[in-house]
Amino acid sequence: MAFSIGEKPGTGRYCCTSCDWSVTLDDARDTLPPCGNCGAGQNTTYNRC
Repeated sequence: MAFSIGEKPGTGRYCCTSCDWSVTLDDARDTLPPCGNCGAGQNTTYNRC
């Protein structure tokens, strides 16, 4: 299941579907940011790593 930026998918590690850059969310209220590596901006999607 893919998650978009701004979503609150819960705690865990998520990888950008374009470049595999990862982000870790430590709080269930955290939202997914744009990718810090490929800069996909509003088109960034993530999967759980």
